[in-house]
Amino acid sequence: MTEQTAATCSLCGKSRADASPVEALAWSSETDDRGTRWLCPACARTHVRDIEGKLPAEYW
Repeated sequence: MTEQTAATCSLCGKSRADASPVEALAWSSETDDRGTRWLCPACARTHVRDIEGKLPAEYW
């Protein structure tokens, strides 16, 4: 539970703790060798093709 309240978007820096409960459910997480990265709903929508295509985040 601590990780969820401390989660911030890895692209825009928005805090998940500031989101409404419904919006908090829409956040996307990715776990890799470097740990867990979170994306807010807006950034996830913007980069959905990059995510689905498994494009490395460095190229977004």
